[in-house]
Amino acid sequence: MDQSAGFMSMPGVGFFGMLVIGFLAGYVAEKTMNRDHGFFTNILVGIAGSFVGGTLAGLLKVHYYGFFGNLLVAIFGAIIILWIFGRTQSPRPR
Repeated sequence: MDQSAGFMSMPGVGFFGMLVIGFLAGYVAEKTMNRDHGFFTNILVGIAGSFVGGTLAGLLKVHYYGFFGNLLVAIFGAIIILWIFGRTQSPRPR
């Protein structure tokens, strides 16, 4: 069985599943990192997080598949993205 994934897909889920996973991963990462983003930003951070998390999982030889596997990898990647973004931003005066 060929489990290759295209550019805009996640192994084991379709396009709609990717959007749901992106939103959930972005939302969990947002709350974990104590941030305040909008709906579309959460989706974008979650989808980007899935690519970051998937790449790291591949490098570490961690196998994942399906909705929950992709969700966990996406959450991990989204948290990494928000952490890196937070480290590169200068503190805002209040």
